[in-house]
Parts: sequence; structure tokens; C-alpha cells
Amino acid sequence: MTQPRADRRSPSPQSPLDRFFRVSRRGSTLGREVRGGITTFVAMSYIVLLNPLILGASADITGARLTTEQVTTATALAAGITTVLMGLIGNAPLALAAGLGINGIVAFQLAPAMTWAQAFGLVVLEGVCIVLLAVSGVRERIITAIPAALKTAITVGIGLYIALVGLVSAGFVTRTPDSAESTVPVRLGTDGHLVGWPVVIFCVGLLLMIVLVSRAVPGAVLVSIAVATVLAIVVESVFDVDGWGIVEPAVPTDVVATPDFGLLGHLDLFGGFASAGVVTASVFLFTLVLSGFFDAMGTITSVSDEAGLVRDGKVEGMGRILLADGIGAVAGGATGASPNTVFLESATGVGEGARTGLASVVTGGLFMLTLFLTPLAAVVPAQAAAPALVVIGGMMMSQCRRIPWQDPDVVIPVFLIAALIPFTYSITNGIGAGLIAYVLIKLGKGRPREAGRLVGGLAAVFLVYFAIGGLTG
Repeated sequence: MTQPRADRRSPSPQSPLDRFFRVSRRGSTLGREVRGGITTFVAMSYIVLLNPLILGASADITGARLTTEQVTTATALAAGITTVLMGLIGNAPLALAAGLGINGIVAFQLAPAMTWAQAFGLVVLEGVCIVLLAVSGVRERIITAIPAALKTAITVGIGLYIALVGLVSAGFVTRTPDSAESTVPVRLGTDGHLVGWPVVIFCVGLLLMIVLVSRAVPGAVLVSIAVATVLAIVVESVFDVDGWGIVEPAVPTDVVATPDFGLLGHLDLFGGFASAGVVTASVFLFTLVLSGFFDAMGTITSVSDEAGLVRDGKVEGMGRILLADGIGAVAGGATGASPNTVFLESATGVGEGARTGLASVVTGGLFMLTLFLTPLAAVVPAQAAAPALVVIGGMMMSQCRRIPWQDPDVVIPVFLIAALIPFTYSITNGIGAGLIAYVLIKLGKGRPREAGRLVGGLAAVFLVYFAIGGLTG
């Protein structure tokens, strides 16, 4: 349940920790910040399990695949470092980890065209670009310029996107083979039916997670993943099931292990331009920057507003928050975890009363502890973890209530953003189409000033982005 907004009265700080994080000034307490930090970690710790599944599902141009142990270590390390930095630099209750959606870009667009080292090199370059945009103030101005309805549509579209990824990874939805008889691009299960124990595990995990989340059970996502994993291990040991995918559930021989830092620093900054070609690699970099730029936008604004950190329409310390978010992208590439960005689950900690960066320091510290628990991630099949994507995607859909559906100028742009993000498996495509449609509507009505020069410029950039494929194909 959401706590009351922070009381802005400023009682005398009682400790250096209180003074540094302005805990009392924001109407919070040290205990509330710790509880909020723990709650956020429990709510988003599933990313340590899911990111290896997404990155591990693809091979690079040489056929090499990343190991679960390496990606798990990289994911936990990057999340721990960047979330602590957010707390220290941004002093906001915002946690970061490998971004869902943008990690798909790395896995399914970059890696097949270059080596993993080159792909992570492009991720670092993306982070540098975002940091420069944050330091110059350009990023903050763009965020302010984009209409609120379109920002909300981005969150909704990403929710649909990650839900679809979850359904596909679990085998609940599959791609229809290309043939003259095909009438739809996707279908339910195999041949239009749900068949096999792996899908049963997914359904059980999904139903359990829905019930626990609806009852606001603490750690509902993590509990459901754990229960589904145990059930999968039992089923596999009894029936020797096929069809689990990359990870086959089994009792781990160890629980604690030394972290595998094999991906740390494993990057080639500019090699991707040689492997994929200058134009293609530039388009990839452009896509990463746009996706990383816009992915965190709605989350930062909405969570900060819930925490009472918005004053006169502006987020307190937005410049520092955006800087920390940019550093997260750099750290994600340097560790091999894919770009790190602010997670919507940060709102769960705010709901427990978190108002400062102290909560983020707590969350980041807990992520660092998971570095030594990597064997546990190697036993979680996609069918046990995928329900989290579906449920969280559904929760993000609740933002639809904030869209002014009665405004004809935003209805079509909002629809294009929300629909094309999942339909094209690309956050960037949806955002670009929506911005172009919005500007076109304003121009068609003879009211270009309402769109604004900055949004008009973004629409022009996206026009170039969409045209590049046709011009270079």
C-alpha cells in the first residue's frame, strides 16, 4: 500500500547518515528506508534469473553463447554497483538492473551481427552518449518536452512487450511456421494446443503469482518463481521431460559458489563497426541510445512523483538521477550484463515508505550478496521465471488510466506506441512511430507550435531512423 507523501518539515538530523541522505527532511526514517530497500530488492531480484535466459537465448556471429553463471554474476554485479551509485549520486529510491526490452536488443539484434565483446562495446558507447546528454541537460529538456500521454504509452507498450517475451519464452505462445497455409503469425502452444509438462509448470507458476500479487504478499514474484522451480525439478526427476529449453531443472550440487567474472571488461569498443559495417553498427548504436534514453523516462518520473520528489512538475535532483542512469548503461556494458536502467519495481519500495537514496544503497547491497548464489540461477527453467514477465507486464498496463482518451490528438500516437513496441519487438520503433504521428497531427491541424521544436526534431530523427533501412537495403 502506498504511503502518504513525504512530510517536508525538517526535524534535526540525528546522524551523519540521516544528514547525508536527508532522511528526516523527506519525512522518512532509517528503518523505513531499510524496509523499502529490501522490498525493492525482493520485487526485482527476478532479473538475476531472467537476464541470463534472455542473453543466453542468442548466439553471436561466431556461434558463441554466454553461460548462465557468467551472465548471472554480471547481472548481479552491475545491478549492485549502479543501484548503490543511484543512491549516493541521485539520492533517490530508484533501483537499476539490466533493462528488460533493451537486453533483447543486445541479444537478438546486436549479437547475431558481431561478437559479444563488440556488442558490449556498443553498449558502453551508448552509455557514454547518455551520460553526455545528461550532463549537458539535453536529456532533461527532452523528457520535459514530450507530452505526458506519450510517456505513459511507452510504459504501457513496454509492459505488453515483456509480457509477450514471457509467453514466448515459456512456450505458451509459439511462432507459426512460414507456409502458404499459415493464417496467423503466432499461435497458442504447439499446433494451437498447450502440450507438455513445461507449459503446465508455467501455467501453475503464473496462476500462483497472480494470486500472491493480488493479495500483496511480500516477495510474491520471487516466491512464485521458487515454487515453480521446485515443482519443475520434481517433475523432471520423475518423468524425465523434454522441452525445457536452455536450462533443465535439477537439484543444484552447490548453493554458494565463487562468482564467475568472465564477462567483466570483455568488450571491444569499436570492433562492431568493422563486423557489422559502419552504417549498421551506427544504426544499432542509435537504437540503443534511443531505447536507453526513453526506457527510464516514464519510470523515473512516475516513481519520483509517488515518493513526493516532484516539485512544480520537476523531479528533485533530476540531473543527478539521469547521470546515474547513464552510468548504469556504461556499467552494464563493462560487466557484460547489458544496459542497466531504472526499474519500475522501485515503486514497491516507495510503497513501503522509501524516500531517499539510502533505500537504493540497501537494495544494491543485497544484489552484491547474490553474487555468491549463482548456482541457484542455473536450475531455474524459463517456464518458472517467465510468469514474472507476464504479471509485471500486466501491472504496467494499469498506466492506461492516465491517458486522456478523449483527446483526439493523442489517441492514435498513443496506440502506435503501445501497439508497435510489442508487435515489432522494438521499443524504439513504437516510440518513433508515435512521435511522428503526433507531430503530423499537429501539422495537419495547422498547430505546429503545440508540438514544439524539440519534439518536432525528434520526429525528424526518427524519420531518418526508419528511412535508413530502405536506403541501405
